[in-house]
Amino acid sequence: SSDLASEKIIGILQERLSQEQEAALVLKHAHWNVAGPNFIAVHEMLDPQVDEVLAMADETAERIAALGGSPSGRPDDIVRYRTWDKFELEGRQNTLDYLRALDKYYDSFIKADRTAIKELDDLDVISSNIVQDHVLKLEQFQWFMSSFLID
Repeated sequence: SSDLASEKIIGILQERLSQEQEAALVLKHAHWNVAGPNFIAVHEMLDPQVDEVLAMADETAERIAALGGSPSGRPDDIVRYRTWDKFELEGRQNTLDYLRALDKYYDSFIKADRTAIKELDDLDVISSNIVQDHVLKLEQFQWFMSSFLID
């Protein structure tokens, strides 16, 4: 039934919402704690990503509401819906260490989004398009980050 489909779509979007919210926190954490080479460049690169990821979360939450769901956005909800690896880096660290960790975090973030896109393609093309737009931006941000990491 369409109710079942809506429930499934909302479930997929809720996971994406929780990771988008978490990503904003992770990026802000890195923004505060990067130190060393390229400090100012990295510090200033991260804040627009925070804003953009929060805008993604807002879009995802509004889509959930438009589909008749109730977006869950409390700190507990981020943890409850987590299906991805936690970001483990803490404290003041070299910018390159943070960028490597963020690059890895973005790998799993984008992979989860792409999985959601595949699932949503059959269920709701509009929701799929929203997540596709998010991946376009995330891949651009990841490219920015990985550009510091040339071996």
